[in-house]
Amino acid sequence: MIFHSSRSGQTTSWQSWTYLTLFVATALFLGGCASMSTTSSGPYHVDAYAPVQPKNVKVYVSLNAEIVYVMEGDTCLLATPITVGTPQNPTPTGNFKVTEKNPTKRSGEYGFWVNGATAVSGDAGKPPGPGYSYVGYPMANWVGFAPGFGFHEGYVWPIPHSHGCLRINKNASAKFFQLVQVGTPVIIARSLPEDTTIGKNVVHPTDYKDPDPPAAELISPNYFTEPRDRQLLPPVGTAAATTSTAAAPAAGAAAAQ
Repeated sequence: MIFHSSRSGQTTSWQSWTYLTLFVATALFLGGCASMSTTSSGPYHVDAYAPVQPKNVKVYVSLNAEIVYVMEGDTCLLATPITVGTPQNPTPTGNFKVTEKNPTKRSGEYGFWVNGATAVSGDAGKPPGPGYSYVGYPMANWVGFAPGFGFHEGYVWPIPHSHGCLRINKNASAKFFQLVQVGTPVIIARSLPEDTTIGKNVVHPTDYKDPDPPAAELISPNYFTEPRDRQLLPPVGTAAATTSTAAAPAAGAAAAQ
């Protein structure tokens, strides 16, 4: 468990803009994540909405769909793909609660043995020689829900690929971390009703194709302060949320040009 939409085009008339605003407002009313922006030509981006009442937030995980849904009642605040545990190291199912949050957590089982400018990957407790000190693999934005299990930042594979933890894309993880608090319910099941509604619109990041960052970056304390997309949109259904989401396609299109 330690290992490691945007919409193109711009409106060209008052009528088009009015239609877009109406469409977005309707989607927001129907449930937040229905209007989420899930793909981009650059780094993975997913919209996430601030809750109205943080105490009402619940986290649902579908192991078959490999998606986490952050819900406030019937409103989807965030839906994003995750890496789940392999059959040999499965993610547990059942009802849990968030027990801890740690934005700078490192693994206590796997990481790097460091001696000066030399960094060798390996297991904790097994130094490659004298003079080495252990630095755990970064598990940024850790959200623990059971002993040894939690959500954390990491590459998101389209197949079960973890040792039981739930890995979330770097940018999505920064938003997920803000949406939950200690005590937030976590429900993990093989499948969920949301898989056929919200889930069918969720697009997978391709970060799993990227090479691992260099060891010097992973062992540095600066790793946890690298830029991440942390911006939450205003609560679903508010005028501010409608305006922010309606403006997003134009901004995205401009950035892509």
